[in-house]
Formats: sequence, C-alpha cells, structure tokens
Amino acid sequence: MEKFYNSWKKFGKNFEEGGKLQKLSSFYDAFDTFLFTPTTTSKRIGAQVHDATDSKRTMITVVIALIPAMLFGMYNIGYQHFLATGEIVAGGLTCALFWKAFAFGLLALLPFYIVSYLVGLGIEFIVAQIKHEEVAEGYLVTGFIIPLIVPIDTPLWMVAIAVAFAVIFAKEIFGGTGYNIFNVALITRAFLFFSYPTKMSGDKVFVRTEGTWGWDNGQALVDGFSGATPLGQIATAQDPSIMIHNTMGAPIDFLSAMNGLYPGSVGETCVWAILLGACLLLMTGVASWKTMLSIFVGGGLMAWIFNISGIDNAAANTPWYMHLVLGGFAFGAVFMATDPVTSARTEAGKWIYGFLIGVMAITIRVLNPGYPEGMMLAILLMNAFAPLIDWCVVQVNIKKRMKRATVK
Repeated sequence: MEKFYNSWKKFGKNFEEGGKLQKLSSFYDAFDTFLFTPTTTSKRIGAQVHDATDSKRTMITVVIALIPAMLFGMYNIGYQHFLATGEIVAGGLTCALFWKAFAFGLLALLPFYIVSYLVGLGIEFIVAQIKHEEVAEGYLVTGFIIPLIVPIDTPLWMVAIAVAFAVIFAKEIFGGTGYNIFNVALITRAFLFFSYPTKMSGDKVFVRTEGTWGWDNGQALVDGFSGATPLGQIATAQDPSIMIHNTMGAPIDFLSAMNGLYPGSVGETCVWAILLGACLLLMTGVASWKTMLSIFVGGGLMAWIFNISGIDNAAANTPWYMHLVLGGFAFGAVFMATDPVTSARTEAGKWIYGFLIGVMAITIRVLNPGYPEGMMLAILLMNAFAPLIDWCVVQVNIKKRMKRATVK
C-alpha cells in the first residue's frame, strides 16, 4: 500500500502548478481525496479544528445508512417481478428463489446507479474544472439516493435528463455543494414527476414486469396482478373505506407496510431498513433527531385530524399510523428532510421545519389526489422556507437577549 501511495503522489506532481496536466488538477484532487485522507490543512489565520468530522466522512456515513434500504429494494424488485410472473407464490419463497430475486433486482437497479453517477459526477467534474475548484463530495449521497426514489421501470434516458437538470439548475447554478436551496435528489424526482407523469404513476411502473439484461423476458403475468402502490390505490379509490392490498390482492396491514413487500419506489417501502439507517445517522450525529421526530409528530397529528374530520375520501379515512409507514414518508423524514444544507439549522427551527413538513405531506395526500405521495412537495416547499424559519428564530432570540440586557 505504501508503494502505491508513493507512486500515486509522484504521479500527482504532474497536476500541480507548472505540471504537464495542471489543467486537470480538479480530477486528480477528486480521486486523491477519495482514496486517501487529505494531508493538507487550512492556511487561513484563525482556522480551528473542532472535531474529526469532515464532509467526506459525513457523506460516507449517509451512504452506509442508505445501504439497508438499497439492499431490500433490490430484493423487492425481484420479488415483485417473480410474484407477477407466478414463479413466486405467497408463502412459497425458497432460499434459491430469494437469491434469484435479489440477483434480478441487482441487475435491474445497477443501470440506474451507473447513469446517476456518470451524468451527475460528470457535470460536477466539468464544472469544477471550469471554475478551477475541488470536486465536492455532495453528489456522492445525491447520486446514491436518486435510484432509490424513482420507479424501477423509469426509462434510463429520462433519469439522465432529470439528473442533469437537477445538478445544473438546483445545485451548480447556486454555487455548488453547500449553497443549493432545494434538495437535489428531490428536484430530480420532481422533474420526472411533472415532465413524464405517465412514467411516475400507474399500475406497472413500480414493478419490473419485463425481464432485465435479457433475463426472464417474455413472461406472462398471472391473473389478478396489480402493480398499483398503496397510495395510488387510496388516491383512486371510490370507496372511503378501501382496504389496500399488495400485488396479488392480499390486504396490507401495519406490519405488512413496515415489511415493505409491495410495489413502490425502490428504497422507500421497507420501514425497518429505513429505521436501521436512521439509527446510524442519529448515533453519529449526522442527522437531527429533532427534525425526524417532529416530522412524524406533525404527520401523525394531521392524519389523526383528518381521521376525525368527517371528510369522505379514502385518504382522510386511512388510519393515521398507516400514513407514517406508506409511500416515501419514512424515507423522506430520515434521508431527505434532514439534509443539513437545505433544512433548518437552528435548534428551534428544526422542530418547526420538521413539524410543517409532516403536516404538509399529509394535507397534500388527503386534499389533492393528483399528488398521492405528498412528501416530495412538502419537503421542497419547506426547503424554500427553511431560511425564513431560521431568521425568525434568530430574531426572537435576539429580542429576548436584548430584553435581558436592558437595564431598567
């Protein structure tokens, strides 16, 4: 390892000022800081080291926290596919079929990650090179999240366009990592949702009914198959007391919703996997427990209010606790709303910011069937108001301090 390190550093001299490849210094720096811990420190007077945390460690921690949701999502892709084609029957899953389902999901999801990172990181590298800046680590997390929040049958060219739009217009145009107002991954999903609505909703886009990479093509679907997500069923229901069901018509209760074996965006269905990631983020201090908790409190309270409101639609009559485990509510609360760049930063502001996200997400679900998810729009809306919330909190604090400092 030491020989490789020395050779790598020797090679890096070509990218220093006056070197043959100095114009590509951003590319070398990106790979150098990814492979090795930086050996340089700030040269500014007054720079202080508070702890061992840096942006790279933070981003890697978030990626690790996302792995359980990703792994379950891979399995669920294959599980839903083989359930739809009849190879898997309810209660008849064998070890061989388990690994076959996981392998199918892996091959189905892998192209999404390739496209996400090739397009997103490609733009990041180009912009850094033009601006003669370092390549920031921000897209490491964004690129990991994007494949987890889109339907598995979304065409890859659409994903590429959406990623390019989000990175350029939601991030780089604001100055890059740390300056963006809106969550970049959610802007990607919003672009897809409003530009290609037929590919972001419906009975089949959340289930890979066709094969992948030439594997398992041409399989007929079993009778009674339905790929509609639980929230999709609720949004289109005529009966206010609808019983949501999975792919094969079995009812989905609270435990089934927690387990996540139903159609939905890749990483958003299994609440257990999401909670594992949440534990890591909270133990490492990367995410705020105040933001997470207040989202669930706000969402649960608003759903309960609709439960007793007498509104005659399926979403209003869905038990409040089911709203918290269906769709992208839990995933958004843990991984999207807690983004330190786009969320509130004051301690009191985190409570307000999270509570309003929960309230808005359920309100959108219930009152606007055209947007059954709700969480995406709620987080983006509160991203815009986060600076205002922090400003108000700071002003209130200043006034309190001024009163205490005033000698009467």
